[in-house]
Amino acid sequence: MKTCPIFCFCVFLAACSRENETKPEPVVEVKAAQTEVADLDVTVHAPAAVFPRQQANIASRVTSPIRELRARKGDSVSAGQILAVLENRDVRAQQQEALAALEDATAQLQKISTGTLPTDIERARGQLATAEAALNQARKIYDRRAELFKLGAIPARDLLVSQTELANANANYEVARRSLELLETQSREKDIRIAESRVAQARARLAQVEALLQFTELRAPFAGTITEQLLYPGDMAKPETSLFTVMDLAVAVARAQVPEAEAREIRLKQRCDFMPADSKDRKFGGKVSLVNKAVDPARRTVEVWCDLQNPDRWLRAGVFGAVDIVTGTAPKSILVPQSAVQFVEGTRSGAVLVVDGKRVAHKREVETGMISQGKVQIRSGLRAGELVVVEGGYGLPDGTEVRILETDK
Repeated sequence: MKTCPIFCFCVFLAACSRENETKPEPVVEVKAAQTEVADLDVTVHAPAAVFPRQQANIASRVTSPIRELRARKGDSVSAGQILAVLENRDVRAQQQEALAALEDATAQLQKISTGTLPTDIERARGQLATAEAALNQARKIYDRRAELFKLGAIPARDLLVSQTELANANANYEVARRSLELLETQSREKDIRIAESRVAQARARLAQVEALLQFTELRAPFAGTITEQLLYPGDMAKPETSLFTVMDLAVAVARAQVPEAEAREIRLKQRCDFMPADSKDRKFGGKVSLVNKAVDPARRTVEVWCDLQNPDRWLRAGVFGAVDIVTGTAPKSILVPQSAVQFVEGTRSGAVLVVDGKRVAHKREVETGMISQGKVQIRSGLRAGELVVVEGGYGLPDGTEVRILETDK
């Protein structure tokens, strides 16, 4: 009967020994990637905002009611396209009046130029004709009396009188002839100059009115898109009030504020990429078009512009994002994904978890360099081909056994 208690005691001891056995530690599942050796673009990263290549606020140069709008907000327009027409019936009436004045002045100039003479010249011509007739008459009388004097029919006194009358008639004729020549020369040139001046004045007046007429038609200064419309038909257009805002976004400009120290390496025409903040999967390539020569005294930054090709107008003015400006190349760099490095805040130092051949993760200190397109340059602490944890390693103790779910190469 003593066998039963002894058996129960043995069972109790066996149960206690199983409870004291050590439980195996669980295996942590992680994702890993191999380090790689590649040429790395040396980039400068900076926040940026998009601006149009060209922008114009279009206002009227005259004060007049808006009669017609031929374009609206959101429309694409070509260079020189009429956007709005102002009331211009009064200006068109002035144009017709100026045209009539020009035609009249031109006709007067043609009339004077073709030889039609004023009254003074006609009177001088009459005086010349009278003097010529008197000269001819005096010459005939003198000739007749000279023959009679030879025959002894008249005394010498009569011949002398005829000779004096002939001389006077000849003098009168010369005076009349020279007066006519002087009037014809001076009066014609003066009248022609006056007529030409009136024609020029009429043309200037017509040009002024036609310019005023053109001011009543508002045109697009370049091809682009209307992004703002402030007035409507019937509103009074004034020089101090814009009607439209036109932007050319075929080439967008990303304006970035780059720290002063990093801006020293930036040059014109270097390659740059813009990444919109609201669309990480899109990238717009371009070239550096401006590096400001002045430093912002408050922020200690330099403004840099990147011209971006935007043929489908996907980028809009005001879009915020960041630019990567390629300033050089670091050849044969050891690279790891950015998610593999646990950085020490404010420094380039950090740590990675390296997985050895027994699938054990070891913490290793590293010195990093540049960061570009999700890759971190490792300056010391890693070799090419080593396996590092890229996901699931945060807070993981050194020496932890891991199971790799996925390896990125």
